[in-house]
Amino acid sequence: MKKIASFSIDHLLLLPGVYVSRKDVTPSGDVVTTFDIRMTAPNRQPALSIPALHAMEHLAATFLRNHPQWGDRIVYWGPMGCCTGNYLLLNGDYSSSDIIGLLKQTFSFISDFEGEVPGASPKDCGNYLLMNLPEARMAARDYLKILSSPDLPLSYPGS
Repeated sequence: MKKIASFSIDHLLLLPGVYVSRKDVTPSGDVVTTFDIRMTAPNRQPALSIPALHAMEHLAATFLRNHPQWGDRIVYWGPMGCCTGNYLLLNGDYSSSDIIGLLKQTFSFISDFEGEVPGASPKDCGNYLLMNLPEARMAARDYLKILSSPDLPLSYPGS
């Protein structure tokens, strides 16, 4: 089998940042941009816990889909299997710099969130007990610092 593009990125050089992973053209001609929202350095920093990522997924997806300017462009927000970040898919042709403000709003929302995580009930979620809001909030605060760095990586190493 042919190696897919995302497995061709040198993860030993990859830093936390915001990367365009791919751009796909739908049969109708629309562009969908997939972002790699990399929160930790793969294989060098601890991965995020699944309960933190799950809480973050519920919060970010709810915030993004309700966003007054971006909500209708959100296709998907979800965790990476390697637990080093999340994917964001948007309808439209975007660069990493286009979404920094949106990501800052999203991670601020997560870091400040108090109360019941949206959709964290047996009726609404297939594994509602597997959430850790305090850890999600701490990871969001840490990533906000990265998003605010003047050295924020916006393109993959070697690209």
